[in-house]
Amino acid sequence: MNDKQIVIYQLLPRLFGNKNSTNTPYGTIEQNGSGKFNDITDKALDGIKELSVNYVWYTGVLAHASLTDYAAFGIKPDDADVVKGRAGSPYAIRDYYDVDPDLAVDVKNRMKEFEALVKRTHAKNLKVLIDFVPNHVARSYHSYAKPKNAIDFGAQDDVTKAFSTRNDFYYTPGQPFAAPTSGAKQTPISVLQDGKFNENPAKATGNNVFSAQPKYDDWYETIKLNYGVDYQNGEKQYFDPIPPVWLKMHDILTYWTNKGVDGFRCDMAEMVPIAFWNWVIPQVKKVNPDLIFLGEAYNPKVYKQYLDEGKFDYLYDKVGLYDGLKKLIRNEPTADVSAIKHVWQVESAGFGKHMLRFLENHDEERIASAGFAGKAELALPAMVVSATLGSGPVMLYFGQEVGEPGKGQEGFGGDDNRTTIFDYWGVPNHQKWMNNGAFDGKQLGENEQKLRAYYQQLLKVTSTSDAVINGEIYEVPVTGNMNNRMYAFIRYSGKQRLLVVANFDRTQTLTANIEIPDQILKVKHSSPVTDLLTDRKLNIPAGTSIPVTVTPVSAQVIEF
Repeated sequence: MNDKQIVIYQLLPRLFGNKNSTNTPYGTIEQNGSGKFNDITDKALDGIKELSVNYVWYTGVLAHASLTDYAAFGIKPDDADVVKGRAGSPYAIRDYYDVDPDLAVDVKNRMKEFEALVKRTHAKNLKVLIDFVPNHVARSYHSYAKPKNAIDFGAQDDVTKAFSTRNDFYYTPGQPFAAPTSGAKQTPISVLQDGKFNENPAKATGNNVFSAQPKYDDWYETIKLNYGVDYQNGEKQYFDPIPPVWLKMHDILTYWTNKGVDGFRCDMAEMVPIAFWNWVIPQVKKVNPDLIFLGEAYNPKVYKQYLDEGKFDYLYDKVGLYDGLKKLIRNEPTADVSAIKHVWQVESAGFGKHMLRFLENHDEERIASAGFAGKAELALPAMVVSATLGSGPVMLYFGQEVGEPGKGQEGFGGDDNRTTIFDYWGVPNHQKWMNNGAFDGKQLGENEQKLRAYYQQLLKVTSTSDAVINGEIYEVPVTGNMNNRMYAFIRYSGKQRLLVVANFDRTQTLTANIEIPDQILKVKHSSPVTDLLTDRKLNIPAGTSIPVTVTPVSAQVIEF
């Protein structure tokens, strides 16, 4: 990937291929339907490739807790008291060695259908990412599909001990688990809940709650895995000998690597000790040195440590760039482009190329939702900054490129401006692009088509730009009528120079004469001055400055 920026497209197969638009809140798979691995066809992959994507992150592939009954295939439905939604959370894994039966046309052949998807994806010269969820498992964890020599989590635990270096889980000895009662709402699946779940003694939850009865807003559907940290005694660490969970996780990562997976998005990476990552990532890379490990991380103070010691290739840039850009997109009173400057000059200075930039993913609100911006186009300057500020990966979430609004109360997710990950659902704007499996966008409205074309052009430019991939960055000083909603910088290498100007102001046009410093002018011969987002030659005489006019809520990427 050295000559290309990594562009990741995140999709949930359960939602991506679903053509059913019934959308009954809390609907069953029979009512609302589910996308399948087989729905991600060559045509679908071609459509994804039009966005200059080179990695597809298939979210929710691993078998997770669910209320849907596959007992006929030897998979019991889970207990409704410890499942979120009817389809269940993709982050409550019930079998690390299996794929979700919802995603198969022929449940018996579900793994073969996944393997065929990996093959199809590779045949299109795209790489495959899946989730690795190392911090916790579903309360009902039991692997039906594990290799003969694999031992289930907890199978050899001494449950009389709250903590043991040899245990996979944490326990509250003598106390049975009690499902949370306060905070639960009456829903169509309440009839399946009796307030009981047979677990004795109770295990600690994924978000480190060491109580037999967690609260409704805890991760009560999950149990915390023990990496050798005694949380109840000052977080003392016992890493030698290597804890059993480390070895089990190594085998799981190796198993999926051998299936052709090209990388892992590691859920809540900071909740697992750095020492584990330092040990496991180099081990698994011996199987495939080109694997990438992408960590979901939210504490800027430890970013550098997770990259250097933890050996991650990339980390989420959420708390820095995403949060700052969200304020600008929403036109909040405290929004200020100084947040962009802080990210690359302070927060990730020296390792910006290891930060993944995005404006949407399954955890965040949809840009076009009422709670975020209300209109997808208001995020275009932010998308330009996300794609050009660093040489690290940039990510899109399926439907983002067609303005998916994330409307409606789907079920467990509620009306929260997001596309549900807990329920069976059809995703309306995405379904218009899908056009019943033609994947040609024929049902999209004019604005949605324009939006997708903008994303297409932007990523075509940035993903192959030498200045973005290999270049330096220079901040343009405030000039002309620039205010705290306007930002400009230059990316430059020996082969290319780009001036990026983003105007987040809702009312004011940015007009300025941007002076180009000598050290940048010397770098290479001038190109005809061109706005790369429109391919328009700007007919500006070669010189030491570039006049720009950038209308409200828009951006330019000017090659010079």
